[in-house]
Amino acid sequence: MNQMTFGLVVFPGSNCDHDMQYMLEHLLNQKVEVLWHKDTRLPKKCDAIVLPGGFSYGDYLRSGALARFSPIMNEVMNFADKGGYVIGICNGFQILCESGLLPGALLHNDTRKFICKNVHLKVQTAKAAFTAHCTKGQVLKVPIAHGEGRYYADAETLKQLNRDDRVLFRYCGPEGEETAAFNPNGSVENIAGICNAKRNVFGMMPHPERCADADLGNTDGRILFESLIAGK
Repeated sequence: MNQMTFGLVVFPGSNCDHDMQYMLEHLLNQKVEVLWHKDTRLPKKCDAIVLPGGFSYGDYLRSGALARFSPIMNEVMNFADKGGYVIGICNGFQILCESGLLPGALLHNDTRKFICKNVHLKVQTAKAAFTAHCTKGQVLKVPIAHGEGRYYADAETLKQLNRDDRVLFRYCGPEGEETAAFNPNGSVENIAGICNAKRNVFGMMPHPERCADADLGNTDGRILFESLIAGK
């Protein structure tokens, strides 16, 4: 397997950083540089940056709204602008939307309750580095854990996302049924993950790092990071 260096950003309130680090280092044999939110420089060698899940800054104002102004985010945005890979998981997805690196917003779940359970995702495209080893229509079982995971975008943004094949995943049933019954949070068009126009910034609400270890009985999440690493 190829080896990449991942910059893993830790904000006050991050709580999935250790899960992500364990998966990358111990399961996928990758190098991880832990970055603090006040850092103003990235490592000299950095192939990808990960914004993990959690509750950055206590989710005050809106989830990700304060983290967007952390000093490290200037470097993350510059890195993305130059074509570097950036991955946001759950709270990281919220931060990417707040920073403008991805379009749309993550709103409160339509139930107004925190949801923590396994869901199914249907892969919408294999034309992204993050899904390159998947097949279109493949169903993955991945856990969610969020209170503000309802993806929203206006009609024009949705049109662009669909036209440009930038929707990565949609919530679905175990057989791939994309219906409201399998939409856990009310996300528009069942959207669970998207990428940017340059296809180097990826955001998703579910947690692939929590379903990557055979000891947990589910390794569906590994294929996403294996796709990225293989394409290095």
